[in-house]
Amino acid sequence: MNKAEIYPGEAKPERLYFKSFLQMLRNSVGTQMFRNFYVRTPERGEFDALDDGSDACAFYVSAVLVIFGKIGGFHGTVASTIEDLRKSGWQEVEEPVAGDVLVWEKQKPGDKWQEHMGFSIGKGRAVSTSLTEKAIIEHDHNFGDANRKITQVLRMADWEQTGKPES
Repeated sequence: MNKAEIYPGEAKPERLYFKSFLQMLRNSVGTQMFRNFYVRTPERGEFDALDDGSDACAFYVSAVLVIFGKIGGFHGTVASTIEDLRKSGWQEVEEPVAGDVLVWEKQKPGDKWQEHMGFSIGKGRAVSTSLTEKAIIEHDHNFGDANRKITQVLRMADWEQTGKPES
């Protein structure tokens, strides 16, 4: 079925990528679909590179951005995701707005330091993976009482959007 059959007598619809992207972020809350990604090495054999969701933030961010063609590929680390964001035209900015990628300060919740990243969804709110819930959660930009500091805000200027990002 072609577009003319779907929308008879209408002009081809304009795709609203940015609006669709923001809604995907909001709709991702609660999902566990970014929890596991399996790899194999000669030394370790097969294993879950995301540690059952404990290290899933970069995979979540990169997977969503791959869907919209705004990054080169899937990643398992914050560093490689940031590198790809920069290569793909994302620019560092001061104040986050909806759609920006947020990078938080490193924390040591257990025996190792962990970096963390997610997305701003506007109005001081963000979505990212949860170490404890092993799913995507919505939270404020600084994780409430944890007051985790944002160290980088990255923005893609070219979303072919209609309208202005929410602040």
